[in-house]
Amino acid sequence: MHHRTLGGGHGPRISAVCLGTRRFGTTVDEATAFAILDRFAEAGGTFVDTANPCGCRVPGATGDESELLLGRWLRSRRAAGRTVVATTAGARPAPARGGRWPAHTEGLGAVAVRAAIEGSLRRLGTDRVDLYYAPSFAHHYVHTEDRGVPPEETVTALAGLVRDGTVAVLGAANHRTWRLAEARLLAAGRGLPGFRAVQQRYTYLRPRRGLPPEHQVETDEELLDYVAAHPGLTLLARGTLMGGAYARPDRPPPERYDHPGSVARLRVLAEVAAECGATVNQVVLAWLMGGPQPVVPVLGVTGCGPSWTSAWRPWTSRWTRCRGLGWIRREGWGGA
Repeated sequence: MHHRTLGGGHGPRISAVCLGTRRFGTTVDEATAFAILDRFAEAGGTFVDTANPCGCRVPGATGDESELLLGRWLRSRRAAGRTVVATTAGARPAPARGGRWPAHTEGLGAVAVRAAIEGSLRRLGTDRVDLYYAPSFAHHYVHTEDRGVPPEETVTALAGLVRDGTVAVLGAANHRTWRLAEARLLAAGRGLPGFRAVQQRYTYLRPRRGLPPEHQVETDEELLDYVAAHPGLTLLARGTLMGGAYARPDRPPPERYDHPGSVARLRVLAEVAAECGATVNQVVLAWLMGGPQPVVPVLGVTGCGPSWTSAWRPWTSRWTRCRGLGWIRREGWGGA
């Protein structure tokens, strides 16, 4: 598997694909989750993504399940030293704020940030997290930017986690580009560690224009341009395969991608896949990973069949050809 550096400079080395584990322990049972993690590790995967509120939308779940399960796997496989772990802060339900999730969450104040990392470390059974996200709420999702807390407080609290060795790299999730830039400038101006990674929704299809602002923040040209101008910033993408919509006729793309531009893009995607002798999922991943601003896909997996293994193996001999065709023809792949 290909590897790269997270956050530039002396950041940890990560596999070019990140395994999303947020459903592990709730809708994905432990035996299946362990099998998926084992297969990923056997293929050279070293980067896994969880979150401290995982499972909050599942009846009867507490939000602890994913981190607890991942911690058990790390210990049982003695894999902590070779696994890069990402998790989040600020998005667990907060009864003191009203208790209704996701409208009322812990937030990103200094006390909440410190409590959140201590809880994650305890559940994971480790003394350090490699990538720690300060997330942002948009619509119903579990990423929240707390505008009720001064940004100086959040930036200082997060930087303290890096300075005391609890966190290696700081990341933002679901932030508008201007908010990301503002936070990074604030940290730099104070001589503090700042965000070196950002995770957004990003896939080959582009969303319809004019969507209401409460939807998850999509990667757009502004963010891509910002990442290109800052080589030490790593872009990670979630929702890359749209829950199987590229490959499964019974799963149409989400409604936000329903527009004429998607029809053109899907037609060219099928043509490139045929020319490459690859699956459409492999081409989508090659398109993301092989572009001018390489992206790290975060792939959520719920089963251990052969189809998911082939999906995250664009580093086979077909990858170079997929990547070449995809980027040579990129300008003709249609728009929103």
